[in-house]
Amino acid sequence: MDFNNVEKNKLVNSIFTDVHKKYDLMNDILSLGVHRSWKKNLIYWMKPSVNDKIIDVASGTGDLAKLCSVKNNNMNEISCVEPNHEMLLAGKEKLKKYKNISWFKAYAENLPFDENKFDLYIISFGLRNVSNLEKALREAHRVLKVGGRFYCLEFSKVENEILKSIYKQYSKIIPKIGKLIVGSEKPYKYLTESIKRFHDQKHLQELMKRNGFSNVEYRNLSNGVAAIHMGWKID
Repeated sequence: MDFNNVEKNKLVNSIFTDVHKKYDLMNDILSLGVHRSWKKNLIYWMKPSVNDKIIDVASGTGDLAKLCSVKNNNMNEISCVEPNHEMLLAGKEKLKKYKNISWFKAYAENLPFDENKFDLYIISFGLRNVSNLEKALREAHRVLKVGGRFYCLEFSKVENEILKSIYKQYSKIIPKIGKLIVGSEKPYKYLTESIKRFHDQKHLQELMKRNGFSNVEYRNLSNGVAAIHMGWKID
């Protein structure tokens, strides 16, 4: 599955168009509901305050934006950025009662905002889908205020050998589950392949440092099935 940046954008966009109607259901089925706990862990670590301006990139149907909003009684100004048209519409409809949440169709590599605008940047299971990872990280750094923080929740590398073996076998049946639920194996073949090819915890940490972030650290979730990376913009 080798492709250039344009091809990857087209592939990822077509995949999310195919699955948008059952996206939330498939997340629950494939993670056995654990993704909800991972997202709550991210919010707990982030601890958004009432006055924070938040950007949620590759926002999907807005799960993280909703968690952030509810935590502070819908007082935060939240900008959801989603490149896929159908996913964006699904998110807007799902969160239409949240008047503090705005929606923008854009890619992580080209955000439609001035620099130094946001206090918090979050991206959940979207970083491995961008066509140019380092450009996306530089854009995240650009739109954050000095003193702002970047948070990424992403699939990572399992560190426990027994769990790694189990996870490897489970990954083989994910496309078959996808075919049963959404009628196609293609999106979930891409899912498993993209997870396999994505950077490990240490390498992503180094990429964040190389693209402007300071005091970068990460926390493993479920023995490294997923991980949260955090970095500060200090200049």
